[in-house]
Amino acid sequence: MPGIVSETDSHHTAKSPMTGRVKPSKGTSTRSYVAVYDTTLRDGSQSEAVQFSVEDKLRIARRLDLLGVDFIEGGWPGANPKDEAFFVKARELKLENSRLAAFGSTRRAKVSAEQDQILRALLDARTPVITIFGKSWPLHVTRALGITPQENLELVFDSIRYLKERTDTVFFDAEHFFDGFKADPDYAVQVLTAARDGGADALVLCDTNGGTLPHEITAIMRQIALPDVKFGIHCHNDGGVAVANTLAAVECGAVQVQGTVNGLGERCGNADLTSVVPNLLIKMGRSARMGLEGLPRLTGVSRFVDELCNRSPQKNQPFVGASAFAHKGGVHVSAILKDPTTYEHIDPERVGNERRILVSEQSGRSNVVYKLRELGITDVNPDDARLQVLLNEIKDLEFRGYQFDAAEASFELRVRKALGQLPDYFREQGFRVIDTRMARDDGKMVMGAEATVKLVVGGQPVHFVGEGNGPVDALYTVLRRALEWHYPAINAMTLVDYRVRILGQSASGRAGTGSMVRVLIEWRDEVRTWGTVGVSEHIIAASFAAIMDALQYKLFKDGAQPAV
Repeated sequence: MPGIVSETDSHHTAKSPMTGRVKPSKGTSTRSYVAVYDTTLRDGSQSEAVQFSVEDKLRIARRLDLLGVDFIEGGWPGANPKDEAFFVKARELKLENSRLAAFGSTRRAKVSAEQDQILRALLDARTPVITIFGKSWPLHVTRALGITPQENLELVFDSIRYLKERTDTVFFDAEHFFDGFKADPDYAVQVLTAARDGGADALVLCDTNGGTLPHEITAIMRQIALPDVKFGIHCHNDGGVAVANTLAAVECGAVQVQGTVNGLGERCGNADLTSVVPNLLIKMGRSARMGLEGLPRLTGVSRFVDELCNRSPQKNQPFVGASAFAHKGGVHVSAILKDPTTYEHIDPERVGNERRILVSEQSGRSNVVYKLRELGITDVNPDDARLQVLLNEIKDLEFRGYQFDAAEASFELRVRKALGQLPDYFREQGFRVIDTRMARDDGKMVMGAEATVKLVVGGQPVHFVGEGNGPVDALYTVLRRALEWHYPAINAMTLVDYRVRILGQSASGRAGTGSMVRVLIEWRDEVRTWGTVGVSEHIIAASFAAIMDALQYKLFKDGAQPAV
């Protein structure tokens, strides 16, 4: 077959991977350079429920540049007003490490390159890099485009030739390449050849449907014989192996990796660069523009993008997730204290993350000792009897449904109390909540709540009543009103997230609506974010406990003096 060699032949005829000729991994230089091409702003924006504003895209571009990616794909000029506005504003970006790329398709059939509006819009974006995609699967050529295979080859060649004569760098994304190769290997390679002959600076092999497996990536890439060509790889994650496929392609000679921050993208997303890049630099010994010294910025970029997407970070995300270096089992923690490499594949600081030791019913005394160190408590002997009492309390609470993994403020309060370090800011005497439903003047029925709390503050009884949109809001409002006279700093607190989990049957044996519930609440002030937890058969009682913990934690961290 023209343009293809057998796997055996490739061992003998392959050249350096920098030329684009694919060769087995055993012959690839361990220090070869891999360019990182980020498509968060284009492919990533196609994620369900993700909507970037123009300003969001500009802010992400600045962070990607600081991280040190080689290319930032900004969007498809001409496709929508937002991308048009981005490319205009992006001209003011002072990028130091990255080059901006505009994305689009080949020219339309029956329209010359000189007259094609798609190509004109790409040039009008005035970016130093243009990336266009074209079909490499006959199924798409004949059914989606409705043209002949030869016409498609002409589209690819003409478009790239036209753009290359007018811009510095042109990349070609061979859409559906691996599916196309499986269906018709000759034609798939003919498409690559047309792109090469048109002057493309790199040919990017796309697993657009995301269904190819790593061994197939390797087998197919080892059959391609196109001298003096640089290859890239673009994988989707529909089979859950986009990162693995990307790394396999690099082993086979790809010198450009495309992906998105946090694996954003249509359907199941794209290859996650927060996993691809550290694996390349740390595990595979490749080099990249950001270098090992740039990797500590990775976790920050990941969380920044999640924040702009208005979504919670994925805790178990490799390398950058909050749980990536979290340890819960007592045996694990005991070993970690002696040598972190016993249960960590890399030092978390290399990617800007941190080690976390969790305390739960699976914990041993080692977990508690480590947590004390994290809290800055270093003057307690590990054999102190109070630690065993504390550990027994934690295990009993978790047996009853408490969870301190995401409520470390509630855990710290129990530590401080066990060690006699928690001041007596206030004490609960009781509370009452009344829910009401009434008609407004316009006739619409609305819900409301009234809460009454009794506290002891500075030795004096305090009795306050307040209202809110619901029982939790009413309780929080009246608690703040009762305490702000003595502790005005609590007004800086805001509730960020509120979650309820049904745990199963209660202590009295009731299930369903009578089950035990766990309430986790996240809070924030000007300097910190913290979580608290409450558990009860009564959802309002659980919420009240979590609110009380949050108030005490805020006062303790602020160094507040107890009311007298």
